[in-house]
Amino acid sequence: MMVKTPNCYCLVKGAAEGRTRLNAFDKALLEAGVGDTNLMRMSSILPPAAKEIPVKELILPKGGLIPLAYAAFDGTTPGQMISAAIAVGIPEDDREPGVIMEFEDHAPLTNVEEIVRQMVIDGFEYRNRKLKEIKSLGVEHKVERCGAVFAAAVLWYK
Repeated sequence: MMVKTPNCYCLVKGAAEGRTRLNAFDKALLEAGVGDTNLMRMSSILPPAAKEIPVKELILPKGGLIPLAYAAFDGTTPGQMISAAIAVGIPEDDREPGVIMEFEDHAPLTNVEEIVRQMVIDGFEYRNRKLKEIKSLGVEHKVERCGAVFAAAVLWYK
């Protein structure tokens, strides 16, 4: 079976509280716009020449199998800060693939996003590939009772 290679991507995020960790995660997925799909977690390579599309143009089939790379984290300690971030490295040569990195932690978003952006730089360095730009998106949440955060690069077709 041959699978079509995605030609676009979209960065999404969500944060939520729930009765359980899974409920909080599910609600964070809904906030990110991917909650009514079947997520297919993949390793972190952006197809060559993939173009970023805005969230409003991301139309996913309900129940569809959706490839994405994501960071997710949850917590049950009231007052605790949780964060998740995704970063996409775009190569100078659009015939080459890019790199997607994800990171999550019990830390402020500024720390988590700084780490995930450095992960992209590192990924390009050990691939001996020139980096054109980094795009990143993250979310932080102060846990009330049971919270979750989610940040993803959704790969799709347009």
